[in-house]
Amino acid sequence: MHGTLSQPRPTPASRLPLTLRLALRELRGGLRGFAVFLACIALGVAAIAGVASISRSLSDGLGREGKRILGGDLSYSLINREATEPERAVLDAQGRVDVVASLRAMAVAGEGAALVELKAVDAGYPTAGELVTEPQAPLADLLAERDGIDGALADPALLTRLDLKVGDRITLAGRPFAIRATLVSEPDKIAGGIGFGPRLIVSQGALRRTGLVQPGSLNRWSYRLLLPGADDAGLDAAAARIAAAAPQAGWEMRARTNADPRFSKSIERFTQFLTLVGLTALIVGGVGVANAVNAFVERKRPSIATLKSVGAPGSKVVALYLTQVMLIAGLGTAIGLTVGAALPFALDALFRDSLPLPLNPTLAPLELLQAAAYGLLTALAFAIAPLGRAHDVPVSGLFRDTVDPAASGIRPRYRAILALALAALVGLAVGTAFDRRVALIFIAAAGLAFGLLRLVAVGVMALARRLPHPRRAAPRMALANLHRPGALTPAIVLSLGLGVTLLVTLSLIDVNVRRTISATLPARAPNLFFLDIPAADSGAFHDFLARQAPSAKIERVPMMRGRIVALDDVPAEKIRPPEDVAWVLDGDRGITYAEDVPEGSTLTAGTWWNAEQARTPLVSFEADLAKNLGLKVGSRVTVNVLGRNLTATIANLRKVEWRNLGINFVMVFSPGTFRGAPHSDLATLTLPGGTDGAVENRILRDVAKAFPSVTSVRVKDALDAVGDLVGRLVLAIRGASAVAVLASLFVLAGAIAAGHRARLYDAVVLKVLGATCGRLLAAYGLEYGALGLVTALFGLLAGTLAGWVIVTRVMRLDFVLDLSGALAAAAAAVVLAVVLGLAGTWRILGQKPAPYLRQS
Repeated sequence: MHGTLSQPRPTPASRLPLTLRLALRELRGGLRGFAVFLACIALGVAAIAGVASISRSLSDGLGREGKRILGGDLSYSLINREATEPERAVLDAQGRVDVVASLRAMAVAGEGAALVELKAVDAGYPTAGELVTEPQAPLADLLAERDGIDGALADPALLTRLDLKVGDRITLAGRPFAIRATLVSEPDKIAGGIGFGPRLIVSQGALRRTGLVQPGSLNRWSYRLLLPGADDAGLDAAAARIAAAAPQAGWEMRARTNADPRFSKSIERFTQFLTLVGLTALIVGGVGVANAVNAFVERKRPSIATLKSVGAPGSKVVALYLTQVMLIAGLGTAIGLTVGAALPFALDALFRDSLPLPLNPTLAPLELLQAAAYGLLTALAFAIAPLGRAHDVPVSGLFRDTVDPAASGIRPRYRAILALALAALVGLAVGTAFDRRVALIFIAAAGLAFGLLRLVAVGVMALARRLPHPRRAAPRMALANLHRPGALTPAIVLSLGLGVTLLVTLSLIDVNVRRTISATLPARAPNLFFLDIPAADSGAFHDFLARQAPSAKIERVPMMRGRIVALDDVPAEKIRPPEDVAWVLDGDRGITYAEDVPEGSTLTAGTWWNAEQARTPLVSFEADLAKNLGLKVGSRVTVNVLGRNLTATIANLRKVEWRNLGINFVMVFSPGTFRGAPHSDLATLTLPGGTDGAVENRILRDVAKAFPSVTSVRVKDALDAVGDLVGRLVLAIRGASAVAVLASLFVLAGAIAAGHRARLYDAVVLKVLGATCGRLLAAYGLEYGALGLVTALFGLLAGTLAGWVIVTRVMRLDFVLDLSGALAAAAAAVVLAVVLGLAGTWRILGQKPAPYLRQS
């Protein structure tokens, strides 16, 4: 027969590059040995993608609900005063204006008294959103004055605290109010920030009738503008017109596009922290990736030998298996992205009615792309080294038995790929960080931890090599296993060490923060704070407290509220301070004036003013904050107080002891700065015997009756509120950190599984030579126990050091070494190492020797 054979029609797969075709063909056999690899990548990516997706959903929710949260399109707030007629005219010229006043007050019912967050609203409230009450009725009817008694809406917590029900009465500043409904939902609650008491809503007319609004009293007036149909550009134009018409008003402006900047920043900071925890899990999982790839290369030695024997260059072999590994990493990344992207939707579906924040579940492509980049770069960084070592191994070496594989380095090209992958990881972590300094510190700490754990592993192996051989077989085998070629020591020390260090660090932080809130601060702090003491009644109030608690320490200072508007003539909005001090320029601050250095302050620069100098505008500034803001003695500080801009010169800097919760301020002015300005006083009372609930409650009740306009705050109540918030944050941190610990467990299990082949060969040979299963188990148990003990000791030391640094340097708290939780974590590490090690060994010991001896 003559003619030509027809060429087979090319398939889509045949058009793929050869390396990719071979990689896909090899993957047909399944993913055996890559379970830990997939779990580590998927877990880390899911943590990062989940945190980023929830953060984006929260940010979108705040943006979408900005008008409801803010109560309007624009909001202008003033402290200690209402807007003047010209200022109000400027606002009215832009659109509809609704007014809300907020302050703290004491609610009295019978023999009980409680601090409340009082909100006084006008007829237009709420301008956006819906106010839900029980029973539901028109707001005007609920708050109306009937027979000389005004109505009020109360948080159910207030009714519980004072043992009240709807229909009962309370008094504010001596004026009776009837509780006509309870609050179910308040649309603008988030904008009010953290409160130290339950909410109580009254009308503005009722507030004025109480007499609580006095010159210098601590209250906030918010003017909320509705601009129907205005887009973002329209908001900016309206804000610019208002700023030009009233440049000296000193009000704080917010827009619906960023209803609560401080809350948004908090979300970003917390997101960064949780992202770094997720990155920790991913990096820990990288060790599992390296172990899995090492085991993969060992399994593929015959295939590699075959490829190289038929002429495949080493670079082609590495490219083939790197492609295969990255395809599997892509699968793990896809699983993690799917889980992470679904988290905000699951959160919204399960907890929609109980979430305190507006959540707008959405897919976040950019954030998911970043999470995918983290996962793939981590896989590449940890896989390239074990794959690169196969490049220069000769074919004969690949075909030989692998009981004692020769160590080999990797070529410069693979070192360069490793360096580029690590650099990309660092660049991604720093470039996307809210606070780059924190990101750099984390990266440095992670690198240091890896380096130290590697040194610990090398040290253990060196020590085991030099120790005298025990006479008994089991200890001798355990000691040899610690330093033998292919020993599990580096992998177990690294995976378990990182997990224990993290647990010990979190345990010590948790103990110290809770101890500070529950014991240390109350022991140092005053028992009671008293706000809004009218200046005219200041002396009488002091005498009243002295009669109520004759042995108590009473401090009293004048207090106003002011906002920094310029530093050295540079407007505050143009200053870009470090993130940890930005709060000084964000909103209003408590300020005071004094003739002498306040208690708890130490001068660090300059001198305190004398009687002559005190007549001029001078200010004392907190030293650390001044340094971060670029201020020094002689700098000029401009503050807006009661609608007037006042400029003072820094006369001195002082170090403030904030932790005693006594009276102190960032800025203390000379008496002449505010001569004649209306103000109220702030006082503290410290009982000699520490906290005494009965005495404190009696004083609170008597003060509320004798001085109804004075607001009293129990320090214990405030600390309880802070402690509750800290407890929720710690719970979130523990949950995120559990991901890193789980990754450590995966890596530990993977390391033990990776050593299966060598352990199986050992067990077979030793059983043939007469070793019993009990003796082998004893040897392996001693080995894993020794590794667990060494790792636990390192985790205790490293975790204690990390906890000390965070508590004393970052949180600025006193550190107390309480190792109860840390020791439990360390003991768990030892038990875990032994249990997992023996569990992985048990199946090996049950194998029959004959099949494996035939293969050898």
